[in-house]
Amino acid sequence: MSDLKLEDLKFEQAMARLEEIVRLLEQGDSTLDEALALFEEGVKLARFCHDQLDKAEAKIEIMVKEGRLEPLEVEEE
Repeated sequence: MSDLKLEDLKFEQAMARLEEIVRLLEQGDSTLDEALALFEEGVKLARFCHDQLDKAEAKIEIMVKEGRLEPLEVEEE
């Protein structure tokens, strides 16, 4: 991953990089060290994406329960 930190990424950027990592690993052209580094980055990205989806789901659940039509601001942990 470039100089960006996970927390600076948008969900879509993280997914695009994760897809790129999968393609690179599937090609099988990487050395073992490169493949391990890609795998590690992929795991971090997958966790980040999962967390982002969980947060979005929580917002939606609250909005549905409250009958809200406007976006809900939820504090970050």
